[in-house]
Amino acid sequence: MLSPEIEEKLRILEQKYTPMGQSLEAYLDGLIYSDFISYWDYINLDALLNLQQPRTNFPDENIFITYHQITELYFKLILQELTQIPQNASNGAFMLEKMRRTNRYFSHLITSFDIMVEGMDREQFLQFRMALLPASGFQSAQIRMIELVSTHFVNLIKDPETQTDAPTIAEMYPFIYWKRGASELTTGKKTLTLLKFEHKYDKILLELAQSYEHTNICAVFEALPETEKTPELVAELRQYDLNVNVRWKLMHLKSAMRYLQQPKQVVAATGGTNWQQYLPPKNQLRTFFAPIWSSQELADWGKSM
Repeated sequence: MLSPEIEEKLRILEQKYTPMGQSLEAYLDGLIYSDFISYWDYINLDALLNLQQPRTNFPDENIFITYHQITELYFKLILQELTQIPQNASNGAFMLEKMRRTNRYFSHLITSFDIMVEGMDREQFLQFRMALLPASGFQSAQIRMIELVSTHFVNLIKDPETQTDAPTIAEMYPFIYWKRGASELTTGKKTLTLLKFEHKYDKILLELAQSYEHTNICAVFEALPETEKTPELVAELRQYDLNVNVRWKLMHLKSAMRYLQQPKQVVAATGGTNWQQYLPPKNQLRTFFAPIWSSQELADWGKSM
């Protein structure tokens, strides 16, 4: 004798599978014959552990690959949170929860970055990195996507005051700040790192920027009713701004100084990026939500945060 609860669940299942042309009996047969799922199959453990393919025999290259793969997985989670916010654009509480989650992910990335700063043998790094050219962490498309969905596009332009009045995103896109980071300092010529990145991602990133022109995180916050702009939400947005535009970049700067800067010389970054000018937040002065910061905080941006 089936309980009413089981009978109700069977009825719901029948309603689900009938429109698909499948009988409930066939579905139940599938449950009977299918094997139990295991942890290692569910997370594709064997495939995951075989995704690390070092280009050299230096053991610490595996640290370099693994940490960057972990970073990209966190970026995937961050984008999942951020891209849900426009779907509930007038709900400040929903936005608050998503920003809290996002800040947890970024906080973990920032605090774990000592794996990169202190966790590799410097001599090994300086040798295995030569096998990676022109690949560079600069070529992470997901961090660019995070920036594009976070703020108005004009906030990502290297010199917004030099642009024409009311330019379109397509007109502004060639001046996006990160392109300067992979250009030669003396000539302004694009490095191969940047050229390859543009070839693969420019169309995708431009379309993403255009699709979030009016629904980026900054725009959603600005459109919230004043009662929804709680101190808690503002605090999370401030933390997020600092996490992405100051703390995350400072950790990269710290790592670059550890491995690439010496008393008598500075080693060029993998891919030719001009990290000395590009990484310091005080040089970029990049913010997602300028109105929630005081003029003094903006003046001191990246110096002591």
